[in-house]
Amino acid sequence: MSAAFAIDPMPSREKQFEHPALFYTGLDDYLAGTLPFIHEGLGADEPVAVAVPGSRLEPLRAELGSAADQVRFLDMSEAGRNPGRILPGVLLAFADEHPDAARVRIIGEPIWAGRSATEYPACVQHEALINLAFAGRPATILCPYDAEGLPPEVLADAEATHPVVLDGGAPRASTSYAVDRVLAECNRPLPELAEHRPLRVDESMLSRARRFAAAEAGRAGLGEDRVADVEMVVNELVTNSVEHGGGTGVLRIWIEDAHLVVEVRDSGQLHDPLLGRRPLHPLQARGRGLFLVNQFADLVRLHTGPDGTTMRAYFGLPR
Repeated sequence: MSAAFAIDPMPSREKQFEHPALFYTGLDDYLAGTLPFIHEGLGADEPVAVAVPGSRLEPLRAELGSAADQVRFLDMSEAGRNPGRILPGVLLAFADEHPDAARVRIIGEPIWAGRSATEYPACVQHEALINLAFAGRPATILCPYDAEGLPPEVLADAEATHPVVLDGGAPRASTSYAVDRVLAECNRPLPELAEHRPLRVDESMLSRARRFAAAEAGRAGLGEDRVADVEMVVNELVTNSVEHGGGTGVLRIWIEDAHLVVEVRDSGQLHDPLLGRRPLHPLQARGRGLFLVNQFADLVRLHTGPDGTTMRAYFGLPR
């Protein structure tokens, strides 16, 4: 069984990064596709991490037995609740911990049944950005997809973001792999919601913007710590607009689908698709804003283009 799922443990230098998708049906199929991948990595002395939803962690640990002690396990439903955290906090962080390794192996499952329609575009964008972030790096990231629990359009998106698909026990090249197209589709304009009261902000209004955010967050029922998180995110987004978005921005805050939503629009344009998705250097003084936004928010949606940039940060409300 393991040979059928091998991902070439000794790739050529021209083929340093590998990013296969695993289509599975049921737990047995899941284990048949993931366990050989883990064992092959351990057998080659490659650091191995598994970041999957919590319900999959225990079966993998049980099947691995004592070998589980050699694997880093992360609950993706927590570590990757916001897809914008996965690259800097899970994938790149693990790879950067092992700079001398010939190769690292990671199982990452960022898309599962239960992801909301609002979250899903950010998940697809993340899967596409993995290919940019790891280009030229000696790593293999296997991404499982529940072929029974996910709709066909999700599997079609997986084919577009992964150059190789493991389906039915054998690898095949994806004929619809198209990262640039996926990233363009994920960058669709976010609908403008004129009914929500706007606050035009500039450098002189940073403190007012923070007070406005804190008041709205408290009114929505968020606790003291989360109110502080909302303040932090608003400060970073508005500061980014002041410094890089033409000097001013428009701030809106509203409640939508059990979330407090913070939006800032400005006239700037982002040109680096990985901005905010790289681990911070300890001495890094600038360029921390979008990284911090991703850390504090439960979800971040973004549209950028010649006409300006819109960023939305979502904060789950207490049930």
